[in-house]
Amino acid sequence: MTMAYLVQHGEKEHGPGDPGLTRTGRQQAARTGEWLSGQGVRTLFSSPLRRAQETAGCIASVTGLAIQTDARLRERLNWDGSQPYDAFLALWARTRDDRDFVPAGGESSRQAGARLTEFLAGLPGIPGPVAAVTHGGVTIDLLCNLLGDDALPSRLLSEGVRPCAITAVEDLDVVMIASIAHLS
Repeated sequence: MTMAYLVQHGEKEHGPGDPGLTRTGRQQAARTGEWLSGQGVRTLFSSPLRRAQETAGCIASVTGLAIQTDARLRERLNWDGSQPYDAFLALWARTRDDRDFVPAGGESSRQAGARLTEFLAGLPGIPGPVAAVTHGGVTIDLLCNLLGDDALPSRLLSEGVRPCAITAVEDLDVVMIASIAHLS
């Protein structure tokens, strides 16, 4: 059995592209690293996006683990500034409301959830527990795939996953959803 802690990246700077973390985000990530260390995490993965890499770096500085980058942990859509932010948010809402809609140059919510499921399904045999720094949208996509589209709390769907929240999945069974208890 492999326990995987999916970590939402820390609070990020506002802006298009691939922003880094704020000072608060780095503090959140360090506290998350302390909690993960207490859980005996033995392997650390990260999305290739900067905000996730910086979060993983803060976790690694606490745990002493090496970071392994895995593209399957990336977000399904990323605002690059080529369109107004409101247009991006409308596109995001459309992909959330129609989980099979594939935006230009992207993937559907269902496809993104399947990509993250593939990552998790490949974990048996890797020394665990495992921490994987990822993104809120793809985490919600995974949860919808595993639990059903209507099984998540409406607050999570409307507000998203909070910075450094942890979702725990053991052998594709969800055991904790977007907890921030370790940050108090």
